[in-house]
Amino acid sequence: MPLPVTILFVAAVLNASAPAQVSGQVQPLSLYERTDYAGAISSLEHMPRTAKNLELLGQSHYMLSNFKKASEAFESAAAVAPNDSMIQTWLGRAYGRRAETSFALTAMGLAGKTREAFERAVKLDPHNCEAVNDLFSYYVEAPGIVGGGIDKAHTLLPLIETCDPSERQFAEARLHEHLNQFNQAEARLRRAIELSPKRVGLHLDLAKFLARHGRFDESEQAFQTAQNIEPFSARILYVRAEVYIATKRNLDQARKLLKQYIDASSLTPEDPSRAEALRLLKKAEGA
Repeated sequence: MPLPVTILFVAAVLNASAPAQVSGQVQPLSLYERTDYAGAISSLEHMPRTAKNLELLGQSHYMLSNFKKASEAFESAAAVAPNDSMIQTWLGRAYGRRAETSFALTAMGLAGKTREAFERAVKLDPHNCEAVNDLFSYYVEAPGIVGGGIDKAHTLLPLIETCDPSERQFAEARLHEHLNQFNQAEARLRRAIELSPKRVGLHLDLAKFLARHGRFDESEQAFQTAQNIEPFSARILYVRAEVYIATKRNLDQARKLLKQYIDASSLTPEDPSRAEALRLLKKAEGA
């Protein structure tokens, strides 16, 4: 499930503490929402270093895959607003992405910072559903040496359910799959879809699950269902390409899908960034 800015968070920024209008310039938040992240960064350079401006600066760098600059901006934002749960959430994300591409010792340190930021975000606001889901993902995916653990992930299930019962089913599916309990995992995924049948992301999750287990025809059916629900969804292009590349098939089609995605005019900050799509395209071209 995706990690970017929620509608609720964007609304809060707009209504409560949006970056002030600079004379003769478009507001950086508007640029960010149009996915003009470089433009948002340029605009923010001329604005006060408030917590919200620094947070938006970090988000813009993050969406351009400049994860070190992103984490630095979020660190500055956290210094100004240490009790802001969403800033801690984004800080954890930036540390996590840096850890993915760092050498072992550095990665371990960054992983620890990732966990600490997510845990602090949840402690500050247990109803921050993004933070809860990010911390859950960390516990599932990270080894015990850096604070991961399935038992820890289990403790978050009640909080996830208060956010969304279908998300609880999806979370339990992830736990079952991690334990190689594939039938139970699939049952939970399908139950999540029953609870939220129009949520495209859940159908994409099912498509990815089926492809991981070699059930390609069924995976294509799940993609088609998602397409029927949202015929013009750019995200479906990205996820389909991602699955083809991960399973080493339909690579020509994957490249075409990614080029379509990169050229799409309908992307929002909730979609994978064009920088991520370009990275994936390079991977497909080198396959």
